[in-house]
Amino acid sequence: MKPYNKNLKQASRELRNNMTEAEKLLWSRLRGKQILGLQFYRQKPILNFIVDFYCPVANLVIECDGGQHYTIEGLETDSIRDVALAELGLRVLRFNNGQVLLQLEDVVNTITSHCN
Repeated sequence: MKPYNKNLKQASRELRNNMTEAEKLLWSRLRGKQILGLQFYRQKPILNFIVDFYCPVANLVIECDGGQHYTIEGLETDSIRDVALAELGLRVLRFNNGQVLLQLEDVVNTITSHCN
């Protein structure tokens, strides 16, 4: 398990209780070890971040990005975050909410291929 930030525990709990529609839909396909028998966690604190989904066995982080991620500030923040997570040996897959909502099978296939 990667560095867990206990200070973000309450915030991650609140995010789990208020997931976006895209996150809920993707979680319905990740939960219960449906992908290659791998355990995924949702809204997991790692370092100073809360990642949307995390699979420790595959060293994989999955992010569902809304519109705020495609602003200049959002792109810069995500870049810094991705570098920090990569330094821990984690791969980050990013999908926009539209991809998850409209092309769920393609998203799941991409995740599965990165877990192999």
